Amino acid sequence: MSFPEPRAEPDPAPRVNLLGFDRAALETWIAARGARTFHARQILSWIHRRGITDFEQMTDLALGLRVRLREEACCIAPPAAGRVLDPDGTEKWLFQVDSHNAVETVIIPDEERRTLCVSSQAGCVLNCAFCATGAQGFNRNLTPAEIVGQLWRIWHDGARSSLERPIQNVVFMGMGEPLANYRALSPVLHLLLDDLAYGFSKWRVTVSTAGLVPLIDRLAAEHDVSLAVSLHAADDALRDRLVPINRAHPLAELLAACRRYITRHPEREILIEYVMLDGVNDQMSDARALARLLRTVPAKVNLIPFNPFPGAAFAPSPESRILAFQKVLVSQGLRTLIRKPRGQAIQAACGQLAGSVANRLPDQFRFATPRACA
Repeated sequence: MSFPEPRAEPDPAPRVNLLGFDRAALETWIAARGARTFHARQILSWIHRRGITDFEQMTDLALGLRVRLREEACCIAPPAAGRVLDPDGTEKWLFQVDSHNAVETVIIPDEERRTLCVSSQAGCVLNCAFCATGAQGFNRNLTPAEIVGQLWRIWHDGARSSLERPIQNVVFMGMGEPLANYRALSPVLHLLLDDLAYGFSKWRVTVSTAGLVPLIDRLAAEHDVSLAVSLHAADDALRDRLVPINRAHPLAELLAACRRYITRHPEREILIEYVMLDGVNDQMSDARALARLLRTVPAKVNLIPFNPFPGAAFAPSPESRILAFQKVLVSQGLRTLIRKPRGQAIQAACGQLAGSVANRLPDQFRFATPRACA
């Protein structure tokens, strides 16, 4: 007697991770399941304000909705794989985003404020010459849940449970180019500013870019946050070498995008980031050229002493030269600050974040221009 072959049971549909859903996306997802949109607002508050990811504990939701949530959804942040503390108080976390990649996130204390520096990609394809992240190569974009999950883990960490607001500022200046992962960045920005989630002021959230011009325009149209531009040179020849994306979007095009950003948000100014590299971009002629370049852009300049990392081909400018550079810019009417290095002892300072990245790009593609939208 022969028996029919048993039929394989179909794999259950993967559960959707609600951690990275902003209010609009969560309302749409809930409505598609026959629930009321106010339930989405309740869930949003449970997840982000209270740190509850077990649907059974969301006691103001109907039992039937909780059962369906358990069947179809989850709330999962990347686990913390390590944590180190610098003597200056800077704290670096390592988040394991998958079996091959881990990204770094930094908490920078400053008197009563704590700034969180968030990563948006596992590695970076832009390969800026002075940045450890680019030297690691690139593997993939992070998902919205993996991006906001860095904040969620730290915000609801038991050691900070007594603090009303564990983090006061969020800057997207960690691993990766945030605008190259705009599709994931956008819902995270909504969550940061949503009063049902984290309730940050629009003045407390900053997105940094090396100069992806089409995405600067899109950010201006869809969000009201602070914009930082990694400039690092006042002429195209030098910037082509230091920041290769300049070959696709040269300085004239980039500064025009900055002016358009200010037109959209006239109460703002652009934060210009400028890493000081000994003998490369730190001469007084460079300072005068930078002042001329920024004459038509409402901006403040942040001079950043170069933070060395293994294999780096540069050295930091002497302090005396940085001060002289600042003096030239101030004399030309530019508000200019010098960033105090933080976290150097744990490789957590600006440009030092590397994490652990399984590079999947051949070297010849690492200078390529990324697609406009990830």
